[in-house]
Amino acid sequence: MLQEERHNFIVQKINSHNKVVASELCQQLGVSLDTIRRDIKELEKKGKVIKVHGGAVSPNFHQPFQQLEVYAKHEKKEIAKKALTIIKDGMTLLTGGGTVMVELARILPEHLTGTLFTVSPLVALEAAQRSSVEVVLIGGRLARNSYICTGTSVASAIAEIQVDLCLLGTNGLSIKEGITDFDWEVSQVKKALIKAAAKTALLSISEKLGIVQKVQVCRLEAIDYLVTELEPDDDKLSQYRNICKVL
Repeated sequence: MLQEERHNFIVQKINSHNKVVASELCQQLGVSLDTIRRDIKELEKKGKVIKVHGGAVSPNFHQPFQQLEVYAKHEKKEIAKKALTIIKDGMTLLTGGGTVMVELARILPEHLTGTLFTVSPLVALEAAQRSSVEVVLIGGRLARNSYICTGTSVASAIAEIQVDLCLLGTNGLSIKEGITDFDWEVSQVKKALIKAAAKTALLSISEKLGIVQKVQVCRLEAIDYLVTELEPDDDKLSQYRNICKVL
């Protein structure tokens, strides 16, 4: 079967069922898995499908609560790419929520192994679709302003695990006050996330540098990596480079 015929077949299946499974397409079209993966990649470039772990879904398919408008999307994608460089195969990861974390979940390698604990349903959905990591959602009361699970049950569950790397965002970051947030309950969850990890990476757009919110999460010394969209040698990051590794 010619490539154009395969592409038409895949698009027809997507239009009918909103998704396709790569292994099933191999049997239906009589081609290898690598061929199907290349076909899906080409169709994604044309905007015909969205590639997910194990297949593809329709561009019109949206997960519940998906945020269609993302502020500073380009910068957040750049931050996600940088953060991916410190994630190694077989790691146990723990993440907070936020749009930067969702962008990171979307680019996790398909064959990445390990375990990902998260308090964000949105991150859990993206990671489960796009990679081979085992995804564990730590559930609790859903905070409406941040779409992460909060409460004492969440903090207790986090206290029972130990992970290699914690990745989280912030609403405020300064040399003097450290990591801060405007929501007390979210701050308590972030404190638990940091405590459970051997190392912690903070993912933040640069406009939050120097911003101080009303609730302190931790001092900057508790952070091992600071990941922004800026170049590591940017003057805005000079003071931060003395405290943690800047990416």
